[in-house]
Amino acid sequence: MVKKHGKKQRARRKAARTGASYTSAAAGTNHTHLPEPDLAAFDAWPDSGLGLPADRDLAARLVAAARAACQPCQESLAEQARRVSRPTVAALAGAVYSGLAGGSPGAFASPTTRGWAPHAREAAARGDSTDATGRVIMMEYEQVRDLLEDALDHWAMGNPFPADLVEKLAEAPPRQRPADPLAAFREAGVKVLTLDDLDLGDIDTYHLAPNYGVTLMKTTTPDEQPMPMLVLYPETEGAGIEDLESRTDWEHWGLHGMPDMDPHWRVRARIADRSLRGLAHIGPDGEDDIELWRAAETVSLPQNWWDLLDQVQHVLVAGPVKTPEDPGALAAAGDAGELLAIVARVEFC
Repeated sequence: MVKKHGKKQRARRKAARTGASYTSAAAGTNHTHLPEPDLAAFDAWPDSGLGLPADRDLAARLVAAARAACQPCQESLAEQARRVSRPTVAALAGAVYSGLAGGSPGAFASPTTRGWAPHAREAAARGDSTDATGRVIMMEYEQVRDLLEDALDHWAMGNPFPADLVEKLAEAPPRQRPADPLAAFREAGVKVLTLDDLDLGDIDTYHLAPNYGVTLMKTTTPDEQPMPMLVLYPETEGAGIEDLESRTDWEHWGLHGMPDMDPHWRVRARIADRSLRGLAHIGPDGEDDIELWRAAETVSLPQNWWDLLDQVQHVLVAGPVKTPEDPGALAAAGDAGELLAIVARVEFC
């Protein structure tokens, strides 16, 4: 289903993770980012025996800057790691691409990372990173840059985030969220109350917003790897493209390449009965702040679809389509520019 498309600039991926100007770096005012990251996976990377230890303090500051999306600090610290502390790059990447935290580099990692990842797994299995670290030390500068960027994509999302489906291939520019329709009232001094302003206690607000249904599909990544897919269709009044645009940051997607991945979007799956439970976005407080779909009943998934879900642990979610039973509805929505998509993480329960 995913149409072939050329690889987009890696700069876009990095820009999505960062965003600050270079002013503070130029002025020498780089700062500390809290909280400090948990580096248990970094510490588990075996010693190389080369007499060139990884710099744990540098790694902690680099990961913290990546998670804070502070581009000036990340750029200056990454340059330091690439130039003078390559064992630190090896340890950061090794924590992601060895068996410690996910294993596979994923279909969208750089050629450098895909080539180096097997050496990382061997290092973890032997308890000796001499060969893997030595290869990083001997890499060309551009190769070290690619390896570190791939690793930081994962570290920026977790501890570290499982090594798959992080790089995005879509060429279309990122979509901007529409203006808040209530902003004009607020600017005019009119007090506007929303659900967030009301103390509703434990009241379930799911049915107060538009809801969606889902259709199971399968697709393939640009390198022909199978991937589970969910297609949304309106289930209640108000659901549709305008609603999704106002409630999500999903990008407009024309079935070219892969849409963005956001680990805050979760497709929930229950292992006990092999069923899907819902699709929601996790807010800063760790609670659901957007819920688009909730299963009304328990339906066990086909074994092959469940097996694929368990293997990939990510789902391409796209929609809305007006007529889910129409096999051409998805392509029609994409061609009309009325299709939004995201790659969501699977949360097993």
